[in-house]
Amino acid sequence: MIRVTKLADYGVLLMTWFAWRHDRDPGRRNAPQLAAETGLPAPTVSKLLRMLGKAGLLDSQRGVNGGYNLARDPRNISMAEIITAIEGPIALMECLSDETPDCEVESLCPTRSNWSRINQAIRSALEGISLHEMAQPQGGWHQRISESLAQTK
Repeated sequence: MIRVTKLADYGVLLMTWFAWRHDRDPGRRNAPQLAAETGLPAPTVSKLLRMLGKAGLLDSQRGVNGGYNLARDPRNISMAEIITAIEGPIALMECLSDETPDCEVESLCPTRSNWSRINQAIRSALEGISLHEMAQPQGGWHQRISESLAQTK
């Protein structure tokens, strides 16, 4: 089964939260606040903040008014960047990863070129969806967020 890990899913959720708040309430948030607002476990939020910050998707500021915020406009952050920040290179097959040494049977493999095409299609699809698009309300999601924000203030 091909699937996004729970950590990557949580990372997309956290980044979507930042994007949704981007124009509504752009102040910085710390890990405990973000855990309360998103309902994600605090240790997981802290881990994701470090990973996303290291990848340049979030910026952080220390101090009394410190916390995290998006490093760029959500229109300029792709789903591919978020998933790569958490999971590493997007590759369906280990042999398609940039981090994997050359495959020993590559010259004999009749499927590698087609797997490469499929991998590129998935990568392109993820690159073509912005964080801004992911944060667009659907199915009452925006109402739940608004209620959650009101409760945490």
